[in-house]
Formats: sequence, structure tokens, C-alpha cells
Amino acid sequence: MTYDARFLRRPLTLALAAALVSPAFVMAQSNNSSDEQEDQTTEESQLDRITVVGSRIKRAEIEGPAPVTVITREDIDREGFTSVGDVLMSLTQQASATYSGDLGVTGFTPNAQVVNLRQLGPGFTLTLVNGRRPAQYPQPYNRDNNVVNVRAIPASIIERVEVLTGGASAIYGSDAVAGVVNIVTRENFDGNQIKGSIGTTAGGGGDRYDFEYTGGRTGDRWSAVWALQSGSLEPIFGSQRDFMADTRNNPYGLIANPALSLIAIRQSASPNGPTGHESLYPGQENCDRFGYTTVTTAARGTYCGSHSTVASRSITNAQEYYSAYGYGTFDISPTLQMFASATYFSLDAKASSGTEFWGTGNNRFLTTSTGSTTSVFFDPQLNHLVQLQRIFQPFEIGGETAATTLFDEATWDITVGMRGTMADRFDWEFYAQRSEYDYTADRPRLLAKAVHDYFLGPVLGYISGYPIHELNRDRWFSPWTPDIYRAVSTRVVNQGDTASSAINFNISGDLFELPAGPVGFAGVIEGVRQETELRSDPRLDPLRPADEQTVYNLVSSGQTTGERDRYAMGVEFRVPITSMLTTNVAARYDKYDDITAVDDAITYNFGFEFRPWERLLLRGSASTSFKAPDMQLVFAEGAASFSTVLDEYSCRSGTGPGAVGGPRTRAECNVTGDQTIYSAMTTLSGNPGLKEEESDSYGYGFVWDIIDNMSLSVDYYRIELEDAASQLSNDYILRAEAACRLGSWSTPNLSPPTQAFCDNILGLVFRQSAPGTALDGRIDRINAAYVNTALRDTSGIDSTFRYRWDTDRFGTFRLDLGHTLVLTNRYKQFPDDDLIDYRDLPPYYQRSRVRGSLSWSRGDWDATAFGTRYGSAYSYAEADGCYAPPNDSVCYSRRLAPWMVYNLTVGKRFGDNVRAQFDIVNVFNSMYRYDPSAPYPYFDSWIGADPRGRRFNFSVTYRF
Repeated sequence: MTYDARFLRRPLTLALAAALVSPAFVMAQSNNSSDEQEDQTTEESQLDRITVVGSRIKRAEIEGPAPVTVITREDIDREGFTSVGDVLMSLTQQASATYSGDLGVTGFTPNAQVVNLRQLGPGFTLTLVNGRRPAQYPQPYNRDNNVVNVRAIPASIIERVEVLTGGASAIYGSDAVAGVVNIVTRENFDGNQIKGSIGTTAGGGGDRYDFEYTGGRTGDRWSAVWALQSGSLEPIFGSQRDFMADTRNNPYGLIANPALSLIAIRQSASPNGPTGHESLYPGQENCDRFGYTTVTTAARGTYCGSHSTVASRSITNAQEYYSAYGYGTFDISPTLQMFASATYFSLDAKASSGTEFWGTGNNRFLTTSTGSTTSVFFDPQLNHLVQLQRIFQPFEIGGETAATTLFDEATWDITVGMRGTMADRFDWEFYAQRSEYDYTADRPRLLAKAVHDYFLGPVLGYISGYPIHELNRDRWFSPWTPDIYRAVSTRVVNQGDTASSAINFNISGDLFELPAGPVGFAGVIEGVRQETELRSDPRLDPLRPADEQTVYNLVSSGQTTGERDRYAMGVEFRVPITSMLTTNVAARYDKYDDITAVDDAITYNFGFEFRPWERLLLRGSASTSFKAPDMQLVFAEGAASFSTVLDEYSCRSGTGPGAVGGPRTRAECNVTGDQTIYSAMTTLSGNPGLKEEESDSYGYGFVWDIIDNMSLSVDYYRIELEDAASQLSNDYILRAEAACRLGSWSTPNLSPPTQAFCDNILGLVFRQSAPGTALDGRIDRINAAYVNTALRDTSGIDSTFRYRWDTDRFGTFRLDLGHTLVLTNRYKQFPDDDLIDYRDLPPYYQRSRVRGSLSWSRGDWDATAFGTRYGSAYSYAEADGCYAPPNDSVCYSRRLAPWMVYNLTVGKRFGDNVRAQFDIVNVFNSMYRYDPSAPYPYFDSWIGADPRGRRFNFSVTYRF
């Protein structure tokens, strides 16, 4: 019996997909012998239509109304990347400014990698696997947003990555605002392949190994593909990189003071010294016990501390991962096929945020006579108010790995379905999918009461309302032992689970013929349920009564439990108007069933393709998109965090912390070290009243095959995003509080706030009452809120250039370049605000990115040089200037120069079955942008940085 060829698994499917995606590849194929082309003609005629991201209609051309970037598995390998996440970070449309992962070791998602197109935020980029939504990462990104962790997608199963930039909600629904990333897994493989990789870094640490096995078989009526992968990555610590091992190690000759590692700070004036100075210098003998350096400064007096505390933090997480994947089909009849796929990924990781810290600030057991928390106590031995701070060195707690957070993550996905053909012209597919993601983070923390009692003992009474304690000097001046640390510490466990269930029916084909060709059609009906549950350690709740199990200086991400159902239907048409002009129209209806204000959403997409001649495509698109509020923003039952704020009211009024400098302008206070800049706690809960976030996207451009083997594309984009759900920033709340208290804004030309506005704002800021001390009027807590903001409007230009040059003597050369330039980045938070373009204002990051590769192949050899260029960015200071003495010889500028990183790969085939490849990643060991105005470590990791430095990888692939 002969079955429909569309259901047979053939390697040619992949070859065709690659040919359609890359003009350079198409040009290369034109040089094939006529015999080879003739042999393939019959099969190609049946495979001339495929589906890629951005449309459900199968078509022969990949280039359509909106630009699509395709990165194949071969591209990932030849450009020197070892994971899907790393290659996505290199996209020119990707925002490096919001990178999460290992460099954000103290953040909310220190073990995840996300995609963030157009700098709108990772929640506005829809990440799919085979066109389907995987379970989201259980720990919210930056505490607020639900995202997909691309680190959990094993490289062994990847066939290609498709990236559509622009609104696509009319095709995919919520989240497809900035674009769509579709990761396509392997479905066609015949034989067996083993790949082994090892790697290391030039600076030490980061040793890695990776093992992949891929197999596939094809029968008369069935096919199967499977893959297994395991690997390990050693951590890299700051101590293994000179510039992160010691605060004195910097390329500028800056003289750095040691950290306040062992200090008792005066918080009331006395004959013994001014406020803010060390009140109890332990003497050099005691300082030597810790290995500390003694200095005398105008701000702190004489004290001793460490220059190398930062060395114990990890800059690359330790990882051990395992994955399994399977995909299979069975042909029931010539027009009906069953299929199923399953993926499992497990990751154990470790991240160290450095040494432990304790101080009387944020100590819930240091309370006034009225029961309110304070950061100071009265010591009768010193006869004044004191604030303590202590940093515990690695040798005191058990080594660099003692303060390590353990991550245990696992995710799986199962899809089963059927596909077939109706009326010889419509292809249909039905599937059911279930995916889950389980997450546990286990980190060590100090017990607040145990450490408080260890150093301060019981309260001896009160003076002017402040508690009286006698500091135990013997314990304060003695290094801890690991046994002491274990006796006063605990393990804090946060857990999370998410799930996604979906059923989907879609159909596509040609409706009827027009003079210019067939009218293409696609339709979809689907239902999706999303579930999330985040369980923070209950001891972290800042509103929980303090007891022996209260954890010091760590607050909760909150309890989040919620469920969301969504139903949708959509249609799409591709209409050839003339032989040169084709239009695409799509519309979709989404209906939500949850507790939010979102009821339903209708989105549309319109695009055109105009080909005045064979080598030129003019294209354009206009679309509407939307994003339902992230479940974390809706269902969160309370979260808290600490951040540094500028207390504008104290600054402008000259009261509280700002009393030292008297009434000043905001600009005068907004300098490093000012008393009005300090850390404050923020509490936050979900808002079910949030509405959907809506956007309009526009784009137009061209694709031009200039000559044979040379092509150029240029596309303009613009995205107008309204009602984006956002947390009211602490800065805005504090600006508004000052405006309400003083009757005017610090920003010129703004009308005085209304009484109704101030009634809401003033209830969000809580201040301490501590007369006669520097703490009087200090912010105790800020209650933030989620709101729908007014408008975000961004635009820019994407361009690509590809050229392939075949020579008889020197082999084949291939050049691929991509460039993105941001033209505008406008924003206003409320409708009455001015729409301000922040593209050229601080602290906006780089306005352009370039990625490019130059490849060469000849015979059994091939090589690729790959580079990424990050455009100039604002420095930390955001202004030209020089340091004060003794560092006055070091100057800095308002903008930093562009930053570039290069990779180099060389490969060789040994016969038909074996290939070896050697990679040098970050060839020139460029680890960060030099910025002398930034605090230690004198660079900003969020604008492009690679402190891993130069690293080497070697892999061997054997196919049999």
C-alpha cells in the first residue's frame, strides 16, 4: 500500500526549510549539478509548502509581510554557542539591559534566561515550542512577570529557532506584542548520532562537559526520533577573576576603601566623635584575626574591613542537567496520521551570593519602648546610640560554597494528536498538550533572633524610647566558626509549580482559485488552562509576628495561587490580488475566564507583499496585539523587597535624613553618599482590576536580491503599547509624596497634584518617628501598587545583509550581518503626563546592536568568526566628571564606547561519519565596558558584560 508522501519523514524536509529561510543557502543550491536537482524534483514538488512562525498558512516563501529570523542548529554550533539561551541573547532585537540569570545572582530569577525583544520586557515576547506554549517559569521575573525559561530547553532537541518581530496576537493570542520566538524540535532523523563536548575558561572555573545522543528510525508507516542529553558546568567565582576578586583591583588606579565589615556606627552626636563614625575600633590585632585592612576616612573615622568580600560570589552557576526527548508518528491511512512527543528536562544548580551579612538595620528584634522597629540601640559602655554592621567571611561560615542557594528544577511536556487531509486540499491537525514546571530554591539564611541574642543579649531598659543593650565585645571581635554559623542559621525553601494544558484544532489549505493564484486559508480553535502556585517560606512574611524562626533580612516573594482559562478562535487568509501583489489578513477572538477585568479581546493583522520584479520584495504589516495581565500581577497575595530610594521629601524640605544638608533641590541630593539616599522596604500585592495591555504594531520594508548570492533587507518597525501593567515605581511614589506635602513637583511645568490624588499617595508611605536622631522621618515602608500605565511607543530599523562567494581554489565564503537601530523610545506613565522620548536621555542603554559572522569552508575544513557589537550607552554617572582627591586623576564621561565580543570556531570532517570542532568564545577576553564612574566592580552587567571571559570548547560528533 502506498501512503501519502506528506506523512513520510524525509531529511529533505529540513533541507527545504533551510533553503527557504536563508537566501544565501538558496543561492548556494543553484550551483548543484543538474543531476542532483533532477533526482529531487519529484520530492520537492510535494514539499514546497511549510509553516513557519507568524502564519498558520503553509507557503513556499519564508519571506512574508513581517520579517522572520531563522537560526538553525548548524548556526548555533558554528557561531560558538552552547545553548539556545546564549544564541538568543545575541539577537540584535534582544534587550541586554534586562538580562537575567547568573549575573543577577541576588535577583528574583537567578537561575533563568529569558528573551526580551524590543526592550519592552520579557513578558511581551511570546516563547513557543513547536508553536505551543510551554509551562512558564514558576519564579516570577523581577518578582512581577511570568516568563518562559529558555535555559530549560535542551540544545540536543533543537532543529531551528524562528524569531518573528512584531505584533502577532491575531495568530497566537496574548503576549505576542514585541514578537514571537518559536523553538522547533527535531522531527526528522534517520540513524544515530553521538556528540561529546568539553570546555573550560582561560581565567579558571567554568569547566563543562556535555553528552548528546540522537537517534531516529523510519518504517513503512511509522517514524521515531529520540534524544538524550546530560551535562555539567562548574561555577566561576569572583575570586577567579582579578577585577572581581578585590575592590582595589581596577584599571583606573582608584584608591578604594575597605567594606564596612566590622563596624559600630555612631547614630547620635557625642564627645567621642561625630555621627556616622566608627565608635568601637577593635585595634589592629583584632582586625588581623579577620585579615582586615585599617583606614581612616572623613566619613567613617578609623575602622577596618575587607577588600575581598565580593570574591566569594558566583558569576556563573554550577549546573547539572539531564534531558530526554521523543517524537513519533504512525500513519493510520493515506490521509490520517497519529503523532506524539514528550520532553523532560531536569536541572540542579547552585548560586552563591557571597558571604553572610548581619546588622541592626532590618532587625525585627531591635524595638523601641512603643514596639516599633529601630536600627539603633543605646550602649551604656559607649554612651551613645549605635548601629552595627558585620560581614561574615567565607572562612567563618565554611568556605565559598557555604552560602549557596540550591535550585532543583524539572519540567516536562507531552503532546498527542492527529493530523490529516480533507478534500485533497485542506490539512488539519488536532492535539492535546500538557506541560508542567516544578521549582525549588533552597538557600541558607541567618535566624534574626539567634544572632541578635548572640551579640546583644537581652534588653536592659529604654532611654528616650530606644532599647538599651551592651554589645558583647568578645563575640563581636572574634571570628565565627562554621559550627557557630550552623547554630544560628537555617535553610529557607521557596517552591513553585506552573502548568499549561491546551487542546487545539487548526486547518489550512486553498479555498479557491483567483486569476493570480489560490486563496489560502487557515483557521484555529483552541482552549488553554494556565495554573500557577508559588509558595514562599512562610517565615519570610514581613507581617508575620517575629519569633525564633524569623529569618534575618529576607522578605517573601509572596504566596501566589491562581488559575486562568482561555478560549479562542481565529482565521487567516492569504489573497493574491495580482501576480505581483498578495495580501494577508488575520483576525482572532480570545475569551478569558478568570478573576481579572479582562473579558475578551479581538485582534487583527493585515499585511501585503509586493514583488514588482523577481529580485525585489516590498512588504508591510499592521496589527493589533494584547497581553493579559501576568498571573503574578493578579494573584499575588503579598510580596516584599528592599531597594535603594531617594527620599525626595526629606531632601526638598530639609527634614529627617535631609536635615544635615538643609532644603535642597532633587538634583543636589541625587549624588552618591547623600543622606537622603538609603534602603527601604516595599510591599506589594496583586491587582485583579488590571485590564489587558493593548498594542498597535506597524512595519514596512524590503528584501532585495541585489545580485546572485547577495541579498539585503531593511525593515522599519513601530510598536505603540497602551495600558501596560506596571508597578508604581518607588521613585514616582516618593516624587508624588513630596509634591503633595510641599504643593509642587520637582519636575517643572507639572500642575500641583489634586487632593484626591494625594489622599491615595500619602497612604503609601510610612515614616519612622525618632525625635532627636538621624532616623527621625526616615522611610520605614512603601506600599506599592500595580497600575495600567498610559503609553509606551518605540520604533526602529532592522536590517540584514547576506553574501555568499564561491571560489575554485580558496573555498566558499559566507557573510551574514544583522543590525538593529532604535529610533524612538517614548513613554508616559499617566494620560496627563508628557510623552517623553528616552532614547537619548539617561539612563537609556545602547541604541543599536550588530551581530555578524564570516564563514569559510573548503573540503573537510570550515571556520567561522562571529561578533556582536553593543552600541554606546550611558555611564553610571550619566555626566562628564572627575573624582575628588585622592582619585582626582581619574575622569569619566557621560557615555561609554561600544562594546564588542568575538567568537571563533574551526571544524574538520574525518570521513563521512566524524566531525570535530574547536571553539574560542570571547576571543579577546573582553569582559565588560570600562566605566570608572561606576561603583565596584566598575562596570554595569546589565548593558552587556561577559565576566566569564575567554573560554574554549571542543566537540566531536560521530554519526552511524
